[in-house]
Amino acid sequence: MTRIRELDALRGFAVGGIMLVNTWQHTRGKQPSTGVDWVVEALFQSRFYPIFSLLFGIGFVLFLRRAGRWVLLSRLFWLFCLGLAQHVFYPGEVLTDYAFYGALVLLPVSFLARGLPVLLLGAGVTAWGVIAGGGPVLIPGLFLIGMALMDLSPPRTLLLPVFAVSALASTLLTLAWFVSKDCPPGDCATPWFAEHNWTLYSLAALTGAAAYTTGLPLVLRPWLSAVLEPLGRLALTNYLTGTAVVVLASPLIKTDPTRWSVIGVAAVTVIAQVLFSRWWLARFRYGPLEWIWRCLTWFRRVPNRLESGRDQNRPLPDPGVP
Repeated sequence: MTRIRELDALRGFAVGGIMLVNTWQHTRGKQPSTGVDWVVEALFQSRFYPIFSLLFGIGFVLFLRRAGRWVLLSRLFWLFCLGLAQHVFYPGEVLTDYAFYGALVLLPVSFLARGLPVLLLGAGVTAWGVIAGGGPVLIPGLFLIGMALMDLSPPRTLLLPVFAVSALASTLLTLAWFVSKDCPPGDCATPWFAEHNWTLYSLAALTGAAAYTTGLPLVLRPWLSAVLEPLGRLALTNYLTGTAVVVLASPLIKTDPTRWSVIGVAAVTVIAQVLFSRWWLARFRYGPLEWIWRCLTWFRRVPNRLESGRDQNRPLPDPGVP
């Protein structure tokens, strides 16, 4: 099975975005808000984990087609273990959530009808997650939506209208959230907005994620793909190393009242990850942690070094798969 390169690029885009958000979020402190804080909170915060969740549901279907449920359960188990290891130095990790909801939601649903019923179920679970307060409870619904979209294969012609609608909705919802977020419910001209401020923000984040997800394929060019695809193919490696950078750099960043160091640390880290990813993939099929995860999943050593002349976009089948 060849790789779906647009998904790799979208994953790479989300890796870079989550690096910025994690750097900002875990060094926020109690300093007065700056322009950097407003921009990150209004345009990037909570926009990237929905993209990861959607891609996880898509990847679930792809892996299920190639391997099977027992192997997939093994894959989720080892992902949970990697999350526990990360939790030692980074309590904000999401790998354990992904593994848990994958086993709790995606595996059982894979025995049921596919396509539209799963899409409707995912939309309902996501709506419940918004009402329940957003955050990690949105993950299972987005998993199901990604799973359904992979089965339905919607036409590319939907990208532009979905992007236009979701971008407009995100803009309006973000403005409504901004106007009401510091307004006491009793004194606000729009008391409903003030009372449901977090719901507004969750909806703004979800529609913003939809705008990024549908907008990126519309503007994707070879030069941009060359930057994002390697970053996305080593998503696990880059995510874990990125969180290590956040932990190590946070004492320094917290002392910067301008908050521009957040942008600097995130940018330098992502550039270094892009360069390393390109170098690594010129020699190996899978990233360092991706390869370890794959070996643990199959409980055997998986070939990783590239042979001369082999297409890098067509990795060897997993052992044991016909």
